[in-house]
Amino acid sequence: MKKITVIMFSLLFLFLLSACSDGASPEDQMDSYVKQWNEQNFDKMYNLLSDKSTETYKSEQFVDRYKKIYKDLGGTDLQVTYKKLSKKELKDAKKNGKATFPITVKMNTIAGPISFDYQATLVKEEKNDEENWFVQWDPGYIFPQMKDGGKIHIQTKEPKRGEIRDRNKMPLALNDTISEIGIIPNKMGDNPDQMKEKIAELLDMSVDEINTALDADWVEPDVYVPLKEISNSKKDNLEQLLELDPVMSRDVTGRVYPAGKAAAHLVGYIGKINAEELEKQDPGTYTANDMIGKRGLEQLYEDKLKGEPGVTITISNEDEENNDPVVLAEKPVKDGENIQTTIDIDLQEKIYKAYDGEAGTTAAIDPKTGESLALVSSPAFDPNDFMNGISGDELKKLQDDPKQPLLNRFSQTFAPGSVMKPISAAVGLKAGNIVPGEGVEINGLEWSNGKGWGDYKVRRVSPSDGPVDIADALIRSDNIYFAMKAIDMGSDTFAKGLKRFGFEKDFPFDYPIKKSTISSNGKFDSEVQLANSSYGQAQVQVSPLYLATAYTTFLNDGNMLKPTLLANEKTKQVWKKDIITSDQAKVIQDALRKVVSSPKGTGKMANISDFAVSGKTGTAELKKSADEKSGPENGWFVGYPTKDPDILIAMMMEHTEKQDGGSGIVAKKTAELLKDFHN
Repeated sequence: MKKITVIMFSLLFLFLLSACSDGASPEDQMDSYVKQWNEQNFDKMYNLLSDKSTETYKSEQFVDRYKKIYKDLGGTDLQVTYKKLSKKELKDAKKNGKATFPITVKMNTIAGPISFDYQATLVKEEKNDEENWFVQWDPGYIFPQMKDGGKIHIQTKEPKRGEIRDRNKMPLALNDTISEIGIIPNKMGDNPDQMKEKIAELLDMSVDEINTALDADWVEPDVYVPLKEISNSKKDNLEQLLELDPVMSRDVTGRVYPAGKAAAHLVGYIGKINAEELEKQDPGTYTANDMIGKRGLEQLYEDKLKGEPGVTITISNEDEENNDPVVLAEKPVKDGENIQTTIDIDLQEKIYKAYDGEAGTTAAIDPKTGESLALVSSPAFDPNDFMNGISGDELKKLQDDPKQPLLNRFSQTFAPGSVMKPISAAVGLKAGNIVPGEGVEINGLEWSNGKGWGDYKVRRVSPSDGPVDIADALIRSDNIYFAMKAIDMGSDTFAKGLKRFGFEKDFPFDYPIKKSTISSNGKFDSEVQLANSSYGQAQVQVSPLYLATAYTTFLNDGNMLKPTLLANEKTKQVWKKDIITSDQAKVIQDALRKVVSSPKGTGKMANISDFAVSGKTGTAELKKSADEKSGPENGWFVGYPTKDPDILIAMMMEHTEKQDGGSGIVAKKTAELLKDFHN
């Protein structure tokens, strides 16, 4: 009896359950559809459409259309929600076989956020012997304005790239009118191959590149085909090109670098973004046709200079009488920022010209404010050529040049030679083992500390008349004096002193400059290395801008300034405070004047009768091994006007062993530049 009761109860429960259920709920199906929509599973969404919808809109019209539109709009963060039905609405829907849900669609696009409301209709249908609810779809689900045939339009407005200017607002990089050269295909004449060769030579491009342009799908025989933009510096080429029948020119806006080679490494250039660069960028920030900073300031300040394109997304229906486009989203164009630097372009050009094609590098700063006035690397390339597309032959020519015009020398480090000695002197003064006026007896031109040195000896260029003090050692550039004092200090004291000067520290400057180093491992491994390092040999490496910055210590009462590059940066910032006392700084200042003015001074070639210069010479020997008797030499001079030190120049020239006057020629050139700056 008990068993029969249980069976009867189960049957009753199943009967009541079936009586309360009308099969699948429209809300369950709506949940599924919205979930697939939010995940952009358009294939699965299509499977949830009604028969009428799938008959009207084929799979590719639905799936491909959604994908293309969302991709073109840069659609992200898609959020589709719907309002649940009330009990009465749900009951009526089941009775009528039709349910309507209010939906809200939100997404971010390249033109900003878009949101809209729509009505989603589901109908009950039988498929595969099962009854369920299916979406009655139309294009209004994408955007309501598309329901009756509206089409989406995306309009972009490119921003103006910010310009780069010097301290006096003179242009280093600007947007200006340049010439675009193109050809009319049907005017190539009887010998088109010969004509292509002429054009290719004058445009510094290959015939293959011309053929590629002519083979584009859109090209017609009588339609202008653009080939290349050329800067105004190529006027002679332009005149010759325009004499050829198929060639035409039109004015376009392009990037121009007025200083050319003189500021090439500093300013850099822009070029078409490549696949590798594009992959590194945030999605949507660049397209494959955009330009991007490739080197120098153009690359360093790319985010500020590039601006943001304006984008407008509209929908219009040409079949309607009032077909004014409806704006879905709009982002105004944002032009790039102008960058004003502390650079003096007139000085930059004069320093570059002073090299006369020889290899070297210079940094010039205002030693009272820290503002960088010039950063020069010689020889160089013309950034206008790179901007407008340099040929493979021309690029190879630059790459194979033994003087390395593509190398940015002012960002690199080099052996300083004797321009290191004022820094070593400052370390000794601070440590107390160098005392002003206190002399050291040194006999002959060679010296060895004996034990552990083998046959190695330190050499000096001139003998002394008596005890050598710090002033005399700087004036005559006495290697032996500095070697003795470094050994007397010891490795730890000397290394700590150099690190107080900023050695082994990241250089505090916007433009990437290699840090200056004591050695490859940051310490001295032998007494000989310690001795040689004191006068700028061994493994010591410095950048020209670091050297210029280090010398500000002697003009600012023992404080080393932080160099700046942008005009809006705070000036007179101190990077290293109280490295030495003001009295110790004065000792070195006085000696630096006598380096130039004394008959014994190594900087005599910088001595100008009507313009007082202070500074220090240096010759760095670049021997490959200690066994070599001689090697290539880099000549240095770090100098400033004695009476009004508003500029300080650290100049290096390579292979001064080939120059008449050796490294003294660098002192002479620097003094002339300092005087010219004041005239």
